[in-house]
Formats: sequence, structure tokens, C-alpha cells
Amino acid sequence: MSHAIATALSLAEFAPIVRRWVVGPSALINAKTIVTTARKITQMRDPVEIVRIFREDANKVKLFQVELLSLSEHLEDSMIKSAQEERVRNLMTVLAGRKNMRGDIMVVAAAFGLVFCLSVLVFFKNNLPGEAVGIISTISGIFGSCLKDAYGFEFGSSRGSRDKDDRTTAVLMGRES
Repeated sequence: MSHAIATALSLAEFAPIVRRWVVGPSALINAKTIVTTARKITQMRDPVEIVRIFREDANKVKLFQVELLSLSEHLEDSMIKSAQEERVRNLMTVLAGRKNMRGDIMVVAAAFGLVFCLSVLVFFKNNLPGEAVGIISTISGIFGSCLKDAYGFEFGSSRGSRDKDDRTTAVLMGRES
């Protein structure tokens, strides 16, 4: 994990939306934007100092949150653009007659991980300490989230997303009017 992403995730304590922006292909770019914003507000470069200042000064946390709200459109656009580029890349791969093994492996691994974690919970729950059950449950949630994201990516998350994918396909196939 990059230093910028780790730092951005440590700032999620003060603005939970940060977690949403530091995943996927645009994670590093978004993390750098978030960290730069925190550095500007605190006038500190060291992540530990930034967190310390935010813990001590609620006004700086509010400034950070307001600044992130103003950046939210940019950060969301960055995530959407990355997903669109990846969809086009996948479509071009299929049109070239190749399979997207990376995506297939990702989905199978996430499904296997989810089934494995849930099986451990079902069969060994009584033999595991509460902390282990909590950790395994959290990991199950992460695998479930990975599957949700894969389905959202593959099938689109809304009618507008489906329409956009149809337009992209039409453009790539040379049928744009």
C-alpha cells in the first residue's frame, strides 16, 4: 500500500467518505489529493502530526470536511472516469477475441474467500474467540463488498450506467449517430 493511501486512510477517522475514494484505479490520485488537503489545513507534512492536530482542533477537522465536500465532485468524477476507462479496456479485450482472466480470477477469488470465511464461522464459531469471529466477519464483509463492486462494474449500478455503457459500445462498434 502506498504511503499516500495509508495516510489518507488514517484521515478517514475525521471524514469517513475518504474510504470510498481510496479504492480502485484512482485510489492513489485521490489519496494524494486528500493528503494535500490535510497538509494545507494543518500546515504539517508528517501524517502523525496531521492526525494529532485534527484530534486536538475540531475547527480544523470541520475545515477538512468542508474542503473534502468541495472536492467530492472532482474525486467522484475521478472514480467514474477510471471505471469507464476500465470498462472500455475490458470491452476492447473481448472485441479482440481475448478473455479477461484478471477479472475472472478476481471474482472467483472473492467468491471463494467469502464462502470460506462464512464456512469457518458456521463450523467453528463455538471454538473461536469473539475477536476472531469479529475479524472473520469483517473479512467476509470485505469479500462481499468486492463481489458487489464486481457486479456493479460488470452490470452497471443504475439505468444511467447501462445507457452510458450502451453508448460506449455503440461508439466502439462505429455505430454512433
